[in-house]
Order: sequence, then structure tokens, then C-alpha cells
Amino acid sequence: MAQLVIDIGNTLIKAAIFDGQELIDVQYYHQVTHVELQVLLSRYPVANAIISTVRGSTEAWFGILEQQVKVLYFNRSMAQDIQNHYGTPQTLGLDRLAAVLGARRLFPADDNLVIDAGTCITYDGVDAGANYYGGSISPGLNMRYKALQHYTAVLPLVEADPGFTDYYGNNTVNAIRSGVQNGLLYEVEGFIRSYKQQARHLNIILTGGDSVFLDTVLKNSIFAGYIKLEPYLVLKGLNAAIQERND
Repeated sequence: MAQLVIDIGNTLIKAAIFDGQELIDVQYYHQVTHVELQVLLSRYPVANAIISTVRGSTEAWFGILEQQVKVLYFNRSMAQDIQNHYGTPQTLGLDRLAAVLGARRLFPADDNLVIDAGTCITYDGVDAGANYYGGSISPGLNMRYKALQHYTAVLPLVEADPGFTDYYGNNTVNAIRSGVQNGLLYEVEGFIRSYKQQARHLNIILTGGDSVFLDTVLKNSIFAGYIKLEPYLVLKGLNAAIQERND
């Protein structure tokens, strides 16, 4: 029987079907309706489900799902593979914890830095001994663009351009692109450099909605050979949690 894994993020709801460790389907929603839920469940013989949410609210369809399959709600006690040394573990985002759990499951013998590029960008490391000490949170790519337009009188809202490679802009639009995209690139490279000073061998795992963008802009960096693109890392971490609970 398959497992249904649901990750409710700040922007999107991602629903994945796993057969064991194999990811066989992923669907994206802004909101889940009863009809959409039934369509998904009709495609696969789902026995168990796990839900992780960062929104802090209960969705109406939770109860509908509970009537049809066994549902687990991901919590911090379920990440038993991780030695969590966070100073306030009760405030650690479940998406961040699921991501390091996924990294640990994929690369258990290595030090891993997870860069989750979504609404916010988070940097979280888990070492080869499964120790997690903390991480960093900064504004995401689109949040940076929107902030410049929102908090100024005349700057326009500019879209990201992965093809922009100049280190300066010769007009306002490209000056914004240079500031946002190069600023983000320098930030990411700085975090990677700091983590690499502490680890002999470090995997850099990119995930989240803007992970492909980051992968593109980092392709010419000195760290390109260490980068692993795992857009479904959080989903894989949640699947690892439900598998461990059902074993």
C-alpha cells in the first residue's frame, strides 16, 4: 500500500504519493478541496498519511482524510534519527526539521547543509553524527523583490531572471536584479563557505520552490561539484518519518 505525504507550506500545499521510498506522484495546490482530495485518493491505494504544516491552523479536509486512512501529524518527537540540540526545539519549524531528516536519510554518512529556497530561505546543517545545532532564516528571492517595491516610492516590482549574470546593472531594473540576485548569491556562497570550514566533506542540498534558480546561479561557483538538487527533500523526510513509525 502507498503512503500519502502532505507538506503544507507558506505558499503551496504539496501532496506526494510514495511506494516505500520511491516517489511516484506529486501534486501542488493553493488550497485543497474535498473533490481534489478524493481524486488523489482514487488514484492510489493509500493506507497511511502524514501531514506537516507551518500554518498553525487546522484545515477542514483533515477530518475527511482521517475518515478514510490512518493519519499521522508530523511533530518534533518523530524525527528520532536527529540529535536535536536547538535551544528552543518547540519553535523549530517542522519544514526545517523534515528537511534535515530527509538529508540524513539520503546521505547518512555525510555532513549536509540544506538550503531550502522557498518563501524564506533557510540554512540548516546536520552532521555525519546526526547532530543538528541550528540554522539561519533570511528573506526569499521573491520576498526581496517585493520588499523593494513595497517599501519605496518609485522602484518597480521586478521579476527574477536566472539569465542575469552581470555584477552590476546599467538601468534601474537590472540594478535591482544585481542587488537582489547577486546579493542572494553572495549570501549563499558565504554560508556554504562557513559550513565547509567545519566539515571535511559537505553535501550542499538545494530544495524548495526556488531551488532550480539557485542551482542555475551557482553552476559556475567553486561549490558546484558539491551541490545536490533535491526539490522534494521535505517530502522525503516526512516519508522517512512515517516509514519509521510504521516499521
